[in-house]
Amino acid sequence: MVIRETKRDRIFNFFNGLILTVVFLLCLYPLWFIIIASISNPDLINAGKVWLIPQDVSLDGYKALFADDSVVRGYINTIIYTAGGTCVNLAVTLPAAYALSRKDFVGRNFFTKMFLFTMFFSGGLIPTFLTVKGLGLYNNPLVMVILGATSMTNIIISRTFFQTNIPDELREAAEIDGCSNTRFFFSIVLPLSTAIIAVMALFFAVTHWNGYFTAMIYIREEEWKPLQIIMRDILMESEFNAQMLQQGGDTAGMLQQELRTAEQIKYALIVVSSIPVMMIYPFVQKHFVKGVTVGAVKG
Repeated sequence: MVIRETKRDRIFNFFNGLILTVVFLLCLYPLWFIIIASISNPDLINAGKVWLIPQDVSLDGYKALFADDSVVRGYINTIIYTAGGTCVNLAVTLPAAYALSRKDFVGRNFFTKMFLFTMFFSGGLIPTFLTVKGLGLYNNPLVMVILGATSMTNIIISRTFFQTNIPDELREAAEIDGCSNTRFFFSIVLPLSTAIIAVMALFFAVTHWNGYFTAMIYIREEEWKPLQIIMRDILMESEFNAQMLQQGGDTAGMLQQELRTAEQIKYALIVVSSIPVMMIYPFVQKHFVKGVTVGAVKG
């Protein structure tokens, strides 16, 4: 049976598509501008002459960015921290969320309230620093993986997903067949929870990839610093050099070139640090909406 569109439906679909197209372009343009600005002449950008296509193409920003071997090392460190940290996050969050979703779990309300308490109150930076140092994690790459192993917000979302999508009848049938709780979780619950696993992995991975505060406080060795800290140091060094040239009265040509490179590095930093996450997102996008909407509705 084919449903014919009325005139009102066609008008609505037209304006709806028009509005969505405008919103899409508004969201896409900032990303496109950052890309073209990273390879354009900064003077033309400041003059407002760069809009849709790059002008006076130059890769000086990227050359300066990757001239230092520390950038490659930072990339490797960040990939390791992101992969390892995400695995630890999932290993802690999913079992905790599933346990809290079980109605027969003794002390469920107590542990839920105890976890909720951490959402509103924390020990603060100094007690956390003393704890990390006392555990031997200060200036230790393991702190990038272990610290912040979970989030109560993500536990609540995952718990609600399990309550909504894992019926008690399925567990009871598995128990009749002699299935233990551990086997039920790994053999039945996890395979049925790919949506929430993908969403949680994305949330945690983005947090680890963009995180720099933990490394800034607890990491001192250069070889263990993540990409974000190294890029921050490069940017600050470029801006400092430009200021020193200006105060030192060097030739106008050297000053102008240094300022141009520092300006291009700003845009190149955004592009380089954003590409990996943007490449990963399309693979989990199909699970993203389902996992968040189902996990956010109380069952």
